[in-house]
Amino acid sequence: MLPLLQLVPAKLLNSSCSLEKTLQCSCSFHGIPTPSVQWWMGGVPVGVDGMDGSLQVTSTVLGPWANSTISLTEEPEMGMRLLCEGKNQNGTHALSILLMSRKSSLASQAFVKGLIQGAIYAGIVIALLFLCLLPLIVKHIRKKQAKKAATIRGKKSSKVRASQELEMSLKPEEPGKPTVTTFSESHILEKQDKRAS
Repeated sequence: MLPLLQLVPAKLLNSSCSLEKTLQCSCSFHGIPTPSVQWWMGGVPVGVDGMDGSLQVTSTVLGPWANSTISLTEEPEMGMRLLCEGKNQNGTHALSILLMSRKSSLASQAFVKGLIQGAIYAGIVIALLFLCLLPLIVKHIRKKQAKKAATIRGKKSSKVRASQELEMSLKPEEPGKPTVTTFSESHILEKQDKRAS
């Protein structure tokens, strides 16, 4: 009696991609019976063990394992999908790879570079604007300080005058020193002198 083989659906065991001069992606499937491997590029099947312009596919089978590698010699289109599919009568397993062009990374680098330059230029413009407005700001601050100082001086001088007047009225007159009096005061003093004589 022949031993019965246990049927196993196709299962992806390993996958990898590397980029040197060409982009190479590999998929390894296991299953009983041995899975067949099919590559799809942008929804279109790629021929097995053949070359199709910029694509080259090589596949090997060893017992229940199937390995397949695809090589792309040209830059893929932006957002192109690469699909590696392993299939046997018991099931299908697939891996989808989103391919990005090197040019797209350059575009994002250019965007980042432009963003940084824009930020630097904006900083320069803000600094220049501040330097142009600085004299106006300083002038405004000085005006405010001058008004405040004048108000304080005005209050101080009125207090000083009041205290000086108070001191003058409290000081006794020195003999032989002329005193300054207002007209009304001198008039009253003269009248008092006449009455005393």
